[in-house]
Amino acid sequence: YPVDIDDLSATHVAESMGVDPSCVFKTLVTRGHPGGIAMAVVPGNAELSLKKLAAVFHDKNVEMVPLKEVLPLTGYIRGGCSPVGTKKPYPVCIDESARNFEKIYVSAGQRGLQFFIAPEDLARAVNAVFADIVMR
Repeated sequence: YPVDIDDLSATHVAESMGVDPSCVFKTLVTRGHPGGIAMAVVPGNAELSLKKLAAVFHDKNVEMVPLKEVLPLTGYIRGGCSPVGTKKPYPVCIDESARNFEKIYVSAGQRGLQFFIAPEDLARAVNAVFADIVMR
């Protein structure tokens, strides 16, 4: 899809691709997990609940990693961050709503490039857990 550098949101990606925004998932990088960094994969039209994510990883709190740290930590830039193929294997939690779809779109590690994958296959590929981690 064509990349709009001024709007890298998953909702815009869904519009550009002509698909339902709830099946385009974004990958967010957080800090607070006892091991340090963790990734959250959530619907593009939803907001991550840091409190819920902290509970998944049995931590007191979790915060978003500053944008300037995303590339050094993951090897990916904003708008192209993927849970697959990161510099190091980080813990990953996928929002349970992914299971409502046969397949979901997730960044393939480059702006303008998505892959279409069954949620269970993604979870196996990155050793992820499923949980309710979005604001309701």
